[in-house]
Amino acid sequence: MTTTAKPSRLTLYLKLTRMDKPIGSLLLMWPTLWGLWFAGAGKPDVLVVIIFIIGTVLMRSAGCVINDYADRDFDGHVERTKNRPMAAGLVSTREALWLATILALLAFALILPLNALTKWMSLPAVFVAASYPFTKRFLAIPQAYLGIAFGFGIPMAFAALTNSLPPLAWLLLLANVFWSVAYDTAYAMTDRADDLKIGIKTSAITFGRFDVAAIMLCHFAFLGLMAVGGWLMGRGGVYLAGLALALALMLFDQYRLIRERDPQKCFKAFLNNNRIGAVIFVSLLLDYWLH
Repeated sequence: MTTTAKPSRLTLYLKLTRMDKPIGSLLLMWPTLWGLWFAGAGKPDVLVVIIFIIGTVLMRSAGCVINDYADRDFDGHVERTKNRPMAAGLVSTREALWLATILALLAFALILPLNALTKWMSLPAVFVAASYPFTKRFLAIPQAYLGIAFGFGIPMAFAALTNSLPPLAWLLLLANVFWSVAYDTAYAMTDRADDLKIGIKTSAITFGRFDVAAIMLCHFAFLGLMAVGGWLMGRGGVYLAGLALALALMLFDQYRLIRERDPQKCFKAFLNNNRIGAVIFVSLLLDYWLH
């Protein structure tokens, strides 16, 4: 008779923080990079960029731990999440809270060299990130709240590089809210049957039979706001070409995958949003470089 060896604490912590699944960090990274390049007029301070990249990974990891802590009594009833460390009883609540705290403190330590406004902005950033998992109990579209959490690096980037919070920062944050609702609704469509059983609220449930239309409308609103942001900053044809390519990905990739509401295809659509974020950032980078 053979026994299966228990995974090490390091392995469990890596799974708990989703370090083994970088898609969340990437979806958090792209808006932060957009903010840094817009705020820095194409030439953001290298040290600030490094600080924000590392901080993004740390805060996303801390957010994942808090998410699993908040959902520890639900994840075991969802097929996709039933084997997560906390749901499986392999990591205690005490361990999880300590891990999230350490990660958040490390992220805060990174911004100590930056100005006071950036430090003050970190407070609502932490609050939104930590409270998001609990919004699934009462908000009809918690994905919009997630969009604020995932986009808060944008106003923080403006704070760090310009010591101000101009309207553009909030416009880009709003754009990210629409994008987050789009991609996370596709993600929520994969768990809709389980979420209905356990009483979790998601945009996929709220939108109901209009879920596909809502996703596409959010994508279009996102691109429209990003176009306005580019216009306000005097961006040129390369940036607009990037937005056009992003639109093509939405029409010929996203819609194709979600229109039949197949859970596996919806999950693939969620993952493919990484391409949209990357295309927009590369086009912004090249547009500044060429002009």
